[in-house]
Amino acid sequence: MAIKIYKGDLPAGLDLGAEIAVDTETLGLNPLRDKLCVVQLSSGDGNAHLVQLDRTTYEAPRLKAVLENRGVLKIFHFARFDVATLKHYLGVETGPIYCTKIASKLTRTYTDRHGLKDLVKELLGIELNKQQQSSDWGAHVLSDSQKQYAAQDVLYLHELKARLDQMLEREGRKGIARSCFDFVPVRAQLDLLGWTEDDVFAH
Repeated sequence: MAIKIYKGDLPAGLDLGAEIAVDTETLGLNPLRDKLCVVQLSSGDGNAHLVQLDRTTYEAPRLKAVLENRGVLKIFHFARFDVATLKHYLGVETGPIYCTKIASKLTRTYTDRHGLKDLVKELLGIELNKQQQSSDWGAHVLSDSQKQYAAQDVLYLHELKARLDQMLEREGRKGIARSCFDFVPVRAQLDLLGWTEDDVFAH
């Protein structure tokens, strides 16, 4: 496994393929308050690409182009948060989207444990270390532990997607999953507009 870190943007000429895993690291869980610090990407080849953003300008044209490229599928875990964060700070409409958390909830109805750590352990037999989850991602220089943590959040998403796709097919839920994935940008926009808890579809 190789972890490559870039300052400000992706390097020119980097081709990550037609399906990329994406994750974000922020200073907290409120996109309107807590700044986006790092965007992680992986093409599923065992390597992770970490973009440490300039939190003053958020000028990252190559990264933005990848996120908005409709020919590249973006695989997230809990896409709702990441897509809202990317929209708020980078101004991008990320898509198309696949969310392993949504796929898990539509298939693993025998459990209420849909976190990335739980998914990776059950479906892939790998134990993730989440110790750096609450660390300072705004630091000028990321620690080796932070880099490892950030990388592991994208390194297994392709494998999870493959397993979850089999389960969605088995349960006849691929269509409803696709509709849920397509709705994520709308759900993210509602979050940014203040409807984080209210269900606008409720009576």
